Amino acid sequence: MAAAIVLLATGCASVGAAPVGEGALSTPAAVATLRSEGHEDPQPGTTQPFDRSAHSTTNPASIWVVINKTHPIDAAYRPAISLVRGYQVAVPAAGPLTRLLADSDGLGLGFKIASAYRSYGYQASVYGNIVAASGQSAADRVSARPGHSEHQTGLAADLVTPASPGCDFEACFARTPGGRWLARNAWRYGFVVRYQPGSTAVTGYSPEPWHLRYVGRPLAAELRRTDTDTLEQFFAINGGDYP
Repeated sequence: MAAAIVLLATGCASVGAAPVGEGALSTPAAVATLRSEGHEDPQPGTTQPFDRSAHSTTNPASIWVVINKTHPIDAAYRPAISLVRGYQVAVPAAGPLTRLLADSDGLGLGFKIASAYRSYGYQASVYGNIVAASGQSAADRVSARPGHSEHQTGLAADLVTPASPGCDFEACFARTPGGRWLARNAWRYGFVVRYQPGSTAVTGYSPEPWHLRYVGRPLAAELRRTDTDTLEQFFAINGGDYP
């Protein structure tokens, strides 16, 4: 969430290469790298229906869990953790995030993790600081109340580009080379840009083009294929504002 300006850890190395445009993955070398990692484009003509019951949407340990303002997570929940560039990430997302960062480094995008796993208590602190600074109504548009944050699952990560920080945690991040690349390619690694323009009424949050959520490549590819912006819409799960 936007409150990720408060970092959980340090130790991320910046990349000095100049940013590249969203078309970088059309180069043979980049495509070959993705395919060697098992990130081929979906095959056209596939007729087997997608199994929407393959993973739970309510178990916080599931990669398909839906956490929003109407579906909270237990305060005591803590995922199995692995470290990615010094940040705590749920184990299922760690390898894919590592590959995404490595491939984007090779393209000169220079992403760094700004926030990943956040405990219930840490989220309470982040949210409370925003409420104190901006009021609860404003805070609820950009930050989750404790117990309602995807970051507590460890499956979400916020990325920034320190070499060009002007749009970090701002809507204009979507128009930067890094933001455009994530919008076009995050699905290849099993991630979705969780909070999209035009979906605030569904997700409850303003657009966040820097906020990635791991769902696994099959679901990420299916969301892309069906042009579905949110998990709530795909699984017919209530979203919106707090009750």
